Amino acid sequence: MRDLRDRYADDIRRGFPRLIRRISGYNLDALLPENGFDVARALVGTEGTCVTVLEAKLRLIHSPPHRVVLVLGYPDIYVAGDHAGMLAERFHPLALEGMDHKLIHDVLVKGRANRMESLHPKSSQAEFIGMLPEGKAYLMLELGGDTKEEAVERAHEVMDSLRRDGHLAGQKLYTEQRQIQHVWQVREAGLGATARVPDEKDTQPGWEDSAVPPEKLGDYLRGIRKLYDKYGYDGSLYGHFGQGCLHTRITFDLTSAKGLRDFRAFTGEAVDLCVSFGGSLSGEHGDGQALAEFLPRMFGPRLVRAFREFKTIWDPRGKMNPGKVVDPNPIDQQLRLGRDYEQRTWKPATHFRYPDDNGLMRRATERCVGVGKCRRESGGTMCPSYMVTKEEKHTTRGRAHLLFEMLQGQVIRKGWRDENVKESLDLCLACKGCKGDCPVNVDLATLKSEFLSHYYKGHLRPRPAYAMGLIMFWSRAAMFAPGAVNFLTQHSPSKEWLQKLGGMATERKMPRFAPESFQRWAARRPVSEGTGRRRVMLWPDTFNNHFFPETAASALEVLDDAGFEVVVPQGFLCCGRPLYDFGMLPTAKSLLRHTLQRLRPYIEEGVPLVGLEPSCVSVFRDELRNLFPDAGLAEQLRRQTFLFSEFLDKYAKDVQLPRLEKKAVVHGHCHHKSLFQLTDEKSLLDKLGLDYEVPETGCCGMAGSFGFEAGEKYEVSQKVGERVLLPKVRETPRDTLLIADGFSCREQIAQNTDRRALHVAQVVRMAKAYGAAGPSGEYPERGWVTNGLGKPPPRWGLRAAVVGVGLLLLGVLRASNGHWRAYP
Repeated sequence: MRDLRDRYADDIRRGFPRLIRRISGYNLDALLPENGFDVARALVGTEGTCVTVLEAKLRLIHSPPHRVVLVLGYPDIYVAGDHAGMLAERFHPLALEGMDHKLIHDVLVKGRANRMESLHPKSSQAEFIGMLPEGKAYLMLELGGDTKEEAVERAHEVMDSLRRDGHLAGQKLYTEQRQIQHVWQVREAGLGATARVPDEKDTQPGWEDSAVPPEKLGDYLRGIRKLYDKYGYDGSLYGHFGQGCLHTRITFDLTSAKGLRDFRAFTGEAVDLCVSFGGSLSGEHGDGQALAEFLPRMFGPRLVRAFREFKTIWDPRGKMNPGKVVDPNPIDQQLRLGRDYEQRTWKPATHFRYPDDNGLMRRATERCVGVGKCRRESGGTMCPSYMVTKEEKHTTRGRAHLLFEMLQGQVIRKGWRDENVKESLDLCLACKGCKGDCPVNVDLATLKSEFLSHYYKGHLRPRPAYAMGLIMFWSRAAMFAPGAVNFLTQHSPSKEWLQKLGGMATERKMPRFAPESFQRWAARRPVSEGTGRRRVMLWPDTFNNHFFPETAASALEVLDDAGFEVVVPQGFLCCGRPLYDFGMLPTAKSLLRHTLQRLRPYIEEGVPLVGLEPSCVSVFRDELRNLFPDAGLAEQLRRQTFLFSEFLDKYAKDVQLPRLEKKAVVHGHCHHKSLFQLTDEKSLLDKLGLDYEVPETGCCGMAGSFGFEAGEKYEVSQKVGERVLLPKVRETPRDTLLIADGFSCREQIAQNTDRRALHVAQVVRMAKAYGAAGPSGEYPERGWVTNGLGKPPPRWGLRAAVVGVGLLLLGVLRASNGHWRAYP
């Protein structure tokens, strides 16, 4: 290396641009005598082509404890770029970020699309666009200090200096932590917001992180826009403007011969433009194969030869990440897409219709653009299994990429029967956290269900599929003799025998069946009628109908007191939620068709449907549209379905709720957080006057049947729960309410602590029943007795046996995906 340095020292001094953000090439300048012959710095950023870094010693710098954010509005992104260098040099902000009107447009479009898809009351980043000042482009300056006053003073110094600037359209200063987090979310939306924008051309990476001297950024942006116009491209312009680094995704066509020719031609011209400004092709992500072909234009052939010699010193056999940086493959080869993409991609018939992905499963798998937000180890919901295993194959990204490769058929050749894909999806909790947390809304729960439906086609499923996937049939049969069933499921040795037979973890307790179903109780309860009462359906989901009817009874009482005529549909009804976890999609579709027909009169009349279990409501709001996107009745039901808290917030705004002066800890169900957010829940709790907190508990770990299955799933379930939720529950004072709307969440808490959580409907009823102070002790476990639910006489004998066996056989046969011949 010393010899290498000595031979090329003058070339290095002349040929390396002096940039903070020069990531292109190898850091040979670190070997110069004036830079201390720093081998570590020379190896940083070699992209796995020279060494694998196992450990690194880092230099820490002071991080000011107090920060504020100043947002400046400009007439366009080019003027913002002109100002960025000056602001960075004069005021030395901790961060100086830029974003154009196209990024804001994309955020708003995706926000509207998300609201239409899931009927959200709000939509994250789009909600905060109003915090921006006047303008069509923005610079965000983060300024810090050892005290808040110092940080604010620095911000005012910037504002005063710019007050007479004729180019500034507006400015806003944010000093409170919550506001700062919200306004940062708009900028952090970048990659996710600009990828897969509805009704617009797909954008692609390729020229995504070039950098120039900050003082030349404005002219560089003007040159990039001219290249866009020349080739008919578009793309948002944003990035780390204080360091001259530009991010963008461009509407490249990477699947046709002409599109690939234009892609290559554009990249070549963009390289020349960047180099003319003294810039670097890569300012953050590295050259890899995407840009390394053009390194000779930036450094010249002699320095590129030096790069090759440097790599050879470390990797004489050329085994380390070949084809990248040194002797690279051409940029238009080995593409993820490519000109033969449409021809080589498998397009299997699917159960789900993928209405947001042009009806194609492959486009659903293409959503992942590799951001890696699913690799975080805390915060948010996704991806709970990765937070435990730390394995890439258990991330949303890893699973999406495996499914993408499966449809390509080049690496994964066995299609629906591939065990690698199956292994990766096995530990997916189907929490839908990815659909809400992922910047591009990858929906692994849907993709997993689709895969399993084909993987098991014509074959028997594992025992848990029949024990828990068909819980709606078992529960209905159990209601003929709940006492006898509970005796068998709650006492040894029959308890252990049944659990082993069903593939359930013997460490778990099997939930007790209620002595009377909610439907049966509601059928003999007088319906409150009166002038002006609007009808509303209360959905009798399997879990609250057969296991915890007290929850549904509380909801009915609250709705009745609010002036609604509550209708409880009778007969066998189920959304089929447990079936999705095991890929029993034909049966699930049959149940949904049955439900649509049973509810048709109410749907056509416009009667709202209120659900208590978030996972069941998510079926009507998500899976129903995905399975029947063209069915008018299905769309109507989707729009008429509400969570309990959402319905009260939307349709009972004038109802005076009682005050409940207690503290509470709220755990949001994954589907609730992912598809609906917790906005409605928080609004309802605010009206009750509760002093509550919503900790970042993520997923509870139970996830329907997942946590009940024996083996690895039970272990992962426990580790997910112990990550945040269960320790938080144990440390919560006993006079503090625990609120969790999900049946699974309440079970995980009950089975691993000495506490019991309540559904928000029970909390509202508690406030009505006990007043502001609440009950003197803990809320009774079986509080439904006070709702008038009685214990009916047990029904024994031949009728129960015949109906039970018949329902079991029906469930097994229907769950076989219609392939009856597979069974002897």
